[in-house]
Amino acid sequence: MLDPKSVPLSPARRAGNLLFLSGQVAFDEAGRMAPPDIETQTRQIFRNIEAVLNANAASLGDVVSASVFLANEKDFQPFNAVYARYFPANPPTRTTVIAQLLAGAIVEITVVADLGTEPDA
Repeated sequence: MLDPKSVPLSPARRAGNLLFLSGQVAFDEAGRMAPPDIETQTRQIFRNIEAVLNANAASLGDVVSASVFLANEKDFQPFNAVYARYFPANPPTRTTVIAQLLAGAIVEITVVADLGTEPDA
């Protein structure tokens, strides 16, 4: 997971009952990029997403929207196979695009979660 002190971003921001996560790439806790295969990088990204969601009292079950950026169109089907394991029923809405990614990443995912009611002010 990216250290938020190393780049100008927040891992997540709440707006009303929605939690917006910054895009996640396959960095592990030590800041190393996962090996360049789509299955491994996707699994690491979901570990990162789950960590950010959990830190905000949320889970993958709260995710209502996802944006996926793939470096290579050939990874679309193997990516979908891994992605489907994390959302086996009622998957969130999703947009997938092919894009040039940074830092050796071959996939990047950002999500929006619905946290229900707003916290007390």
